[in-house]
Amino acid sequence: MTVNATATNSAALPVTRREVWSWAMYDFANSGYTTVVITAIFNAFFVSVIAGGADWATLLWTTVVAISYVIVMIVGPVLGAWADRRAAKKRVLALATVGCVLTTLALAPVAAQGDAWLIAACVLFIASNVFYSLGENFTAAFLPELATSEHIARVSAWGWSLGYVGGLVTLGVCLWWVLSQQAAGAKAIDYIPWTLVITAVVYALASIPTFLFLRERAVPRASVAEDDAGHVMRGIATKLARSMRELRQYPDLRRFFWAGLAYQAGLAVVITLASVYAEQALGFKMADTIKLLLVVNVSAAIGAFLFGYVQDRIGHKPTLAITLLMWIATVVIAYVWHTQTGFWVAANLAGLCLGASQSGGRALVGILSPRQRVAEFYGLWGLVVRLAGVIGPLLYGTVTWATAGNHRLALLITGGMFVIGLVLLARVDVGAGERAAGRASA
Repeated sequence: MTVNATATNSAALPVTRREVWSWAMYDFANSGYTTVVITAIFNAFFVSVIAGGADWATLLWTTVVAISYVIVMIVGPVLGAWADRRAAKKRVLALATVGCVLTTLALAPVAAQGDAWLIAACVLFIASNVFYSLGENFTAAFLPELATSEHIARVSAWGWSLGYVGGLVTLGVCLWWVLSQQAAGAKAIDYIPWTLVITAVVYALASIPTFLFLRERAVPRASVAEDDAGHVMRGIATKLARSMRELRQYPDLRRFFWAGLAYQAGLAVVITLASVYAEQALGFKMADTIKLLLVVNVSAAIGAFLFGYVQDRIGHKPTLAITLLMWIATVVIAYVWHTQTGFWVAANLAGLCLGASQSGGRALVGILSPRQRVAEFYGLWGLVVRLAGVIGPLLYGTVTWATAGNHRLALLITGGMFVIGLVLLARVDVGAGERAAGRASA
């Protein structure tokens, strides 16, 4: 494996295999959260039990997801710029991890109250998802320090595929718990909250190698006195606007952000509403949904791993284009073949391109970003992803609310997001963007 021993603003520390895999273990650790809470179990439980299965329940779920992402959109780039100045990516990552673990644990007893504590459940979910999303931003910011541009896609893919293994482990334990409790005649409100405890414990334990072995390579670029005087954290809107203005110096990165906004909106719908769609539109039971997503996680791990090598071989842009075409095919299959069998086929095709499109996008941002500002621009990428997480699910939720639960129409609209993303991706010149980032890093 070829690694990137140093970056322009980094200490000259050699990168070891143990360090790369300890970084990838964070993907293993945090994937259980998104799998159980966002995709597989808690989202459907929120709609059917906490929100009582009301007509507005899906819209409420997408709204609280959107609120959490708006917070990350505001805070992420600012924290990224601060971490770049202070060489503090690892410290912020640790705080985000602890925050997500603790708020997920706190959400469990609240969820067990059902609709009696609906507002508290919304608040705690928002907090946990903010911490999770910030952690995702900051672990990505380490990637350009760990691999050269020729191998960054496969290293990203190693982490993403290992993440799906982590999702499998967490979801598998949750499935064992759900089936055992169902066999004992327990109600969902009694056993589903414990899946949040399982998720938090796995997250905490699996992230330990990251904090033991991953090193901070950046060096501070601002004095402590300047930061303490409040120059870095003051004026969030001003700093965010400055980051957006300076993004204009990297036109291909900006074009990719627009493409990412479109296709990530489609991805956000799949991630946040897959189990809701399966339950509400196709009559899946909770155990059946978990089994489906276990299989999909295997497909996603395979897709992320294989496409990482494909991306390094044929290029970032062609690989992403292939995955977007696969996404369009997935939506068409699910819409036309409107049965549980058809959804199994579509879901596994989605799995193959899910990890590939997410991992590939993460790698491409690293290619197109100048090294000395990588955390800041990954913060902007996080803004794009979270804004997509607002647009996609809210659009889906609004359609289902306005049409009295027409999930099939909402799914078809989702497919349009991938078409728009494919058209915008065609305008990105990866070679020119990498050269622009290299000149800025020199």
